[in-house]
Amino acid sequence: MRTQARGLAVAVAETVIEKVVLSRPPWRNLPSGELILRGLTRESDPLVAPWPDLIVSSGRRSALLARAARRRAQSAPLLVHVQDPRTGAGDFDLIVAMQHDKVEGPNVVKVATALHDVTPARLAAAADAWRARLAHMPRPLIGVVIGGPAVRAPFGLEEGQALLDGVRRLQAASGGGVVVAPSRRTPDAVISLFAGAAVQDPAGFWTWTREGDNPYLGILALADRLVVTGDSTSMVSEALATPHPVEIFTPPLRRVHRAFVDNLVSRGFARILDGAWTGLPPRPRIDATTEAAAAVRQLLRERGLGG
Repeated sequence: MRTQARGLAVAVAETVIEKVVLSRPPWRNLPSGELILRGLTRESDPLVAPWPDLIVSSGRRSALLARAARRRAQSAPLLVHVQDPRTGAGDFDLIVAMQHDKVEGPNVVKVATALHDVTPARLAAAADAWRARLAHMPRPLIGVVIGGPAVRAPFGLEEGQALLDGVRRLQAASGGGVVVAPSRRTPDAVISLFAGAAVQDPAGFWTWTREGDNPYLGILALADRLVVTGDSTSMVSEALATPHPVEIFTPPLRRVHRAFVDNLVSRGFARILDGAWTGLPPRPRIDATTEAAAAVRQLLRERGLGG
């Protein structure tokens, strides 16, 4: 969620100050931002003047805190929330929600993918950093990005093996190489499974085991095709911010993630991983951050804010 808020803020403003606010129980569970503010830890960044022209928040507690901060400001910073705030939607000047979110209203902009900070400039820098390190891999290069379990959505060895089987079929059909980047949520057993595949095929399969530099952005930049697990809207969205074809592995998913994936597939933005090397039509980069940033800049201009 921090990445989504930060990505939007950076896309809009020249100067961005990120505030990390931590609240102790029982205050953190109270339904009011003013009450939550009473329980801030010493490690929290202060919410004090000078107040900005724009406050961007993401997540339910952040929504409460953003509303409380604007009341403290006794001014009119623009208030923008990413995702459904679940409460007080009318207090925000703009809400950037995804297609499957239930929030509706004249202040709501619906986008197809999650916001992020994977910009063309960052991808270009990552390509420069990783091109030589991945040059030995066969082409076409298949980049695999792995998430992990979520509430009511298991991701263990069974799911990992199904993903690996699909990737191996894709590799066999294309004659290419495979590079794999697990996330911090990926179970160790699943990483070991993919590391074992790399041992069996050292010339054509490489798995990052969380040692050394993280290749995630390099894989997004340099792969000819991307395979992403559907449990993470952020990783799928970041993959779609590249020009490469995207295939989504769908283990048991939460309803919200299933709706997200189904919308992308129905619109032709991605396909479900089945192991077949199917040709996919070219598509432009899909970047909801740019779309949301344009809406925010328009509001700033209308309010005479931001210079």
